[in-house]
Amino acid sequence: MAVYTITHKQIADNYGVLQLLTNALVQPGDSITVAAVDATFNGTRTVYACPQFYYLGVDEYGDLLYNYDLPIQNQVLFKLTAADVERGPATGTLTYAPTCTWITAANIEDWLGIGTATVADTTFLTQCASAANAFAFRRRQESGWIDSPSTVPSGDVALGTIQYGGMLYRQRGSIDSFASFGDGGAVTVTGLSGVIKQLLGIDRPQVA
Repeated sequence: MAVYTITHKQIADNYGVLQLLTNALVQPGDSITVAAVDATFNGTRTVYACPQFYYLGVDEYGDLLYNYDLPIQNQVLFKLTAADVERGPATGTLTYAPTCTWITAANIEDWLGIGTATVADTTFLTQCASAANAFAFRRRQESGWIDSPSTVPSGDVALGTIQYGGMLYRQRGSIDSFASFGDGGAVTVTGLSGVIKQLLGIDRPQVA
């Protein structure tokens, strides 16, 4: 969950705009919660756009209009049926709390080949699945991917998330390594494997 501080608010042609103190990792289609602004703005909203310029309103075709001579960073725009409000200072918070459900504990259990997990193992596998989902979703978002938190985008992403969850499970009770059946007896963990990064499509070059 991420909570962002609101600095300005605006309404024009039934669209609300909030400027945040810092950039928010949200994108069109995401659900956000606005609080402590006022009765008009407060509530659960769906992001429609994240404009980088001053919002002017809507033209006769329903397209959003901007003043490209006035850049404004960290804005979030959403549909809001209400009287126009000129842009001005505001206080409050915007909360973004996506719950990613790409994989389950059973997926990790199958990948590990445990067979029938104990109750304690199942509890920990569930924690690993939750952590892997959150990590994979966040890292892909940071790399520029637009994903649904409820639908895994592809088979390679699913496998990468499962493998990461399996790595978390195998590190159980360890600080920097996990057990291995090789001659070394243990494998030192120095970071994400190249295979997991490749499957998740993260740490890829950003192209303008």
